[in-house]
Amino acid sequence: MVRVTKKKAQPKSGPLQSDILLSRLNALHPKAIDLSLGRTRNLLEKLNNPEKLLKSVVHIAGTNGKGSTLAFIKSICEKSGLKVNCYTSPHLIRFAERIYLSGQNIAETTLSLILEECEEANAGSAITLFEITTAAAFLAFSRSPADITLIETGLGGRFDATNVIEDPLLTIITPISKDHTDWLGNTITKIAFEKAGILKPGGRALIGPQMREANDVIKNQAEKLGVETIRYGKDWRVSNSMDGFTLSAKDFNSDFPRPSLLGEHQVINSATAVMASKLLTKSVITNNFIREGLISASWEGRLQNLQGLSTKGLPQGWSLWLDGGHNPGAAKALTKVISQWQDKPIHLIFGYMKSRDPKEFLRPMKNYIETLHAIDIPGEQSSLKASECKFAAQELGISATKSNSFLEAIKEITVKSKKPSRILICGSLYLVGDVLKYETTGFDR
Repeated sequence: MVRVTKKKAQPKSGPLQSDILLSRLNALHPKAIDLSLGRTRNLLEKLNNPEKLLKSVVHIAGTNGKGSTLAFIKSICEKSGLKVNCYTSPHLIRFAERIYLSGQNIAETTLSLILEECEEANAGSAITLFEITTAAAFLAFSRSPADITLIETGLGGRFDATNVIEDPLLTIITPISKDHTDWLGNTITKIAFEKAGILKPGGRALIGPQMREANDVIKNQAEKLGVETIRYGKDWRVSNSMDGFTLSAKDFNSDFPRPSLLGEHQVINSATAVMASKLLTKSVITNNFIREGLISASWEGRLQNLQGLSTKGLPQGWSLWLDGGHNPGAAKALTKVISQWQDKPIHLIFGYMKSRDPKEFLRPMKNYIETLHAIDIPGEQSSLKASECKFAAQELGISATKSNSFLEAIKEITVKSKKPSRILICGSLYLVGDVLKYETTGFDR
């Protein structure tokens, strides 16, 4: 007789310990938000001020391009043999993506221990999740020293939790446009004032391309604080060349290759990173290492051509793209790209957040897209309903419908369209994260 042995059911993988801790910490969110640095400073003091131990900090604010600019600087510095720590937000799949320690994201066990340490030091006081996790990042950096520490603001600048850094080696302000108007103000002038809050007395600031109103605000704030500014259009310029771009400044004029990240806006972001690398005054950073860094930099969810699970079943000649741009400035940059994609129809799969007007995002690209499939952003309470996104698109004259998921939308588009096409999933980094999670795990909501 053959004995049949039943296979034991494999236990389902539960939440990571860090996710449990983050959920618990999120419950400490103050009932009334007051934008200040007080809670962050109080916690950092209890942790013996790890932020004061960080060396060669580059602090980056702006509305568009700050994440990509950081990715280029990181790549350039690492190609030059320098150790780099980074703090970015939001994450796409796992929180550990936000804290990068000398070549890799923070280990889950290390992250959990540091979050527990911050939770114990905070002792139940009201604090936002971003504030306490910023303290956790600084604590991790202090225990894993690097040659360069790259820190991206989360929201604004003046009252952003990262702005406890008192003496950065360099501050960078990338292009400013309207975003987070509930918190930062509803004009470019007000938003620029908040972003310029990262400028420090006697410091040095690299300023990317700006609207006139933003430039005026930044200039005034810099003059008040005695900040040396290196401004685009005045102190440095970029021009396209045959195979890349030429960067011109007071002390040099050099050619560089097109960056690895796609889109004309990435030329400005990469050029900003090159200027920043020059201003770091690290002798090991040479033009050759800069070139290597530009062509090897990676930043998921930015005009990413997907090749994995999501594309399974796509007809021949079709392609699937992903972009996390989510404000009017990003929409304009994205429109420049898709305006050059007119050899094939373009279909959008679109999800958006309640805090923004979808028409402002969709208006620049309305003449370049064939259809739009609106979806809810999975798991996000602040997601705009698919029906609202659909209605906004229709008001702009876009042929729009709604779908239950991005996978369903892909299927519907390929069934209805008779021509090989490009499908672009866009509108939210949270939506990008959901797609990438599926690409990694095959998890279908």
